[in-house]
Amino acid sequence: MKRNPQLSLRLDAAGADEEARWRAGGTVTCLGEALTLVLDTDCRLPERVGAQLHLPLPPAATERQIRDAAESWLRDAAQGVFAAIVQNSAPAGRRPRIVLTFGKGGHWARIDGDTLRCHWRLIEQPQPVIAQVLGRVLAEYQATPASTDLFAPA
Repeated sequence: MKRNPQLSLRLDAAGADEEARWRAGGTVTCLGEALTLVLDTDCRLPERVGAQLHLPLPPAATERQIRDAAESWLRDAAQGVFAAIVQNSAPAGRRPRIVLTFGKGGHWARIDGDTLRCHWRLIEQPQPVIAQVLGRVLAEYQATPASTDLFAPA
């Protein structure tokens, strides 16, 4: 049975068993798909290979090292996916700068002036859900006229 994507945003944010997650064989979610964590000293950078995320870590890596490496890769993936959606959705010449946010609670995405602030964990959702969330925020951004008048009200 498939969950409502909006419900998934709330349920997945709570997370599963955190201790079991950050070890070889644990999983992270990216674009709605579970990726198995593989500790791989043969790779120099984190790399997604099918349904696996290969991390350049030794077998004795700590939970913290695994978590830092996996979340760093997820944040890089988020930046790329969000930028691609903005590139395809925002009007040319008026694209907001993208900044990842890390706080608990609050908005998944919001416009702050010419900055699009997106929670990095939004990358865990399927791409259509991400596009819908960013599309709603970008529609608000597009509705706000760009002004070159320095004295225009904000």
